[in-house]
Amino acid sequence: MINANIENIIVKFLIKQASASELTELEEWIQDSNNKKLFEEYVKVNYAIEYNMREFDSNKVINELLEAYAREIKQKRSQKLRKLFYYSAAAVLSGVVMTTYFNRMNTDHKPAEVTKVVVNNVINAGTDKAILTLEDGSNVLLEKDKTYEKDNVVSNGKELICKHGNKSNSAVTYNYLTIPRGGQFKLSLSDGTEVWLNSESKLKFPVAFVEGSLRKVELIYGEAFFDVSPSTEHKGAKFKVLNKNQEVEVLGTEFNIKAYKEEENVYTTLVEGKVTVSNAAAKKYLTPNQQSVINLKNRDITIKSIDAYNEVLWTKGIFSFKGRNLKEIMDVMSRWYDVEVVFQKPELEKVKFNGVLSKNDNIKEILKIIKKTNFINDYEIKDRKITIK
Repeated sequence: MINANIENIIVKFLIKQASASELTELEEWIQDSNNKKLFEEYVKVNYAIEYNMREFDSNKVINELLEAYAREIKQKRSQKLRKLFYYSAAAVLSGVVMTTYFNRMNTDHKPAEVTKVVVNNVINAGTDKAILTLEDGSNVLLEKDKTYEKDNVVSNGKELICKHGNKSNSAVTYNYLTIPRGGQFKLSLSDGTEVWLNSESKLKFPVAFVEGSLRKVELIYGEAFFDVSPSTEHKGAKFKVLNKNQEVEVLGTEFNIKAYKEEENVYTTLVEGKVTVSNAAAKKYLTPNQQSVINLKNRDITIKSIDAYNEVLWTKGIFSFKGRNLKEIMDVMSRWYDVEVVFQKPELEKVKFNGVLSKNDNIKEILKIIKKTNFINDYEIKDRKITIK
């Protein structure tokens, strides 16, 4: 099994974001024959989407990889790194058939004909931005490369920081952080807990916690990843994340909650530690690599085993899609690129993919990659509306 650190480097390697030191670490790790096999299988199963949808030329793929990374390492190590690129390209090439599939609505589905793509405007990827709502109801726009500071909070343009320290009295002041479509932002709470907020999300949080008392925030809607400061550092004070559909209690751990307004389920994924998930109907315990799913219609809580790492890659600037259908993928894209996506045919929503994409990718390039599968006939971009044909 690949450890989380190496898995993270592999993902960054494949989307061209690995540093020279990370490449060196990966290079040394892969010298072991068993690790080499793990690497090849991992790439085949999880991360060939950007390659298997393109026309293949093995030499071209290898050369592109070499050119992209050669500048990041010392010349004296280039010969060893060449082997690493070869392993990656070979694994991708051998995984073409394995990594993309289609759930057919009928048995005689045929590849679509190529037609003209209509693109009327440029749609940029999302960026760091948020709206901070203060206790008095005033709003502050937080944007990339712009700083803000007032009282006990400061922003550097990509993170809002509540200055460390707890209150000694019972008075708690709450602020709100709202992430619009096409945005993302990080929040550091006064107790040291870190929160990553995804597009179209809203969190209610205290500027400072009361010393020794329950630490509590509310995810009003959207998606957030929490790295909670342990209770041992706060006189045993527990940490809770509330949502209108559930309550999550932790002592100190890493977990992700997805509770979008338009979705039928609320998902809580545990990366590390232990949490309880409860609502009016039930209470469940999660261990690492487990996910609770609350059905909002019947309130049932089910538990399933998953690869938690893939669920939180969005915090590292990566879209990870494993067995996701096109409807689910486009829901994610619509929030990040702030667009509307419609399907001309309902069956197109059921096309399924495995793979990884950078959040910095141009939306047109992503659509071109999807079109290469021949399971969609065409797409059209008009204003901020994308039609899948």
